[in-house]
Amino acid sequence: MTIGRPEILKDVLEKLHRRYNRRRLIAPDPLQFVYKYADTRDMEIAGFLAADLAYGRVGQIEKSVTQLLGLMGENPYCFVRNFNDAGRRRLRGFKHRFTTGEDISDLLELLRWVLCRHESIEGFFLAGYDPEEANIIGALSRFCGSLSEMYASEHNGRVSRGLMYLLASPDRGSACKRLNLFLRWMVRSDQVDAGLWKSVDKGKLVVPVDVHMGRLCRILRLYSRETASLAAALEITASFRRINPQDPVKYDFALSRIGIVEECTGRRHSRCEMCDLFGYCLERTDWKK
Repeated sequence: MTIGRPEILKDVLEKLHRRYNRRRLIAPDPLQFVYKYADTRDMEIAGFLAADLAYGRVGQIEKSVTQLLGLMGENPYCFVRNFNDAGRRRLRGFKHRFTTGEDISDLLELLRWVLCRHESIEGFFLAGYDPEEANIIGALSRFCGSLSEMYASEHNGRVSRGLMYLLASPDRGSACKRLNLFLRWMVRSDQVDAGLWKSVDKGKLVVPVDVHMGRLCRILRLYSRETASLAAALEITASFRRINPQDPVKYDFALSRIGIVEECTGRRHSRCEMCDLFGYCLERTDWKK
């Protein structure tokens, strides 16, 4: 199941992009936390943590990220760069759904090593990035794998379940929604995405697929799979690449607004006729009224 006339769909997507892709419309997206800092080093750290906690209800994500960054003080980069036992004690009471303060502390210990040796998360990521590869998946696998191996080497060859979730790797079949989201924020540059990373090709990015994106992309016939797996994310990205080869994740933020802000559930309601995707919904034989 793929799009038959991408030029028509592109017009709709461009219209959505013009409407929603604005800095003032970022909240309640966790990307908002990147822009709370002026120093690009703080922005990168805040973005990584905000993306890693971007699961669950939007309100809870906002609350949890606000709490975590508050515990870390005014300079997240310095907090991570100098992370120690005192920092671990400070985070002990933190909890976001099933991510605990210990899980975050384990992650920050790894990031401290990254910052000490590579100065930035970008520097570490680039060590495993091959611009000749078709997409970012290989680099993402090496990024997660290297950090997991580093942790295992200090913990009897084992990686905690909480840390494995925060470093969800494509090697385990994960769609890597949260890490792909972080990469979109860092690599793309427009009114929404920060574009802090300059050495990664935005054409290699993979669409971050969550419940909202999965539902809308099925409505648009961009993929045929039942679950939001890695295979589904790659199929969706391939469909968007037919529309925009140089920037396949360009429309991610705008489309996600329909699910998050407009509260689209896949069921018909009074606001549907105002939506630019209404015609595509009408074509679905399974659309519930």
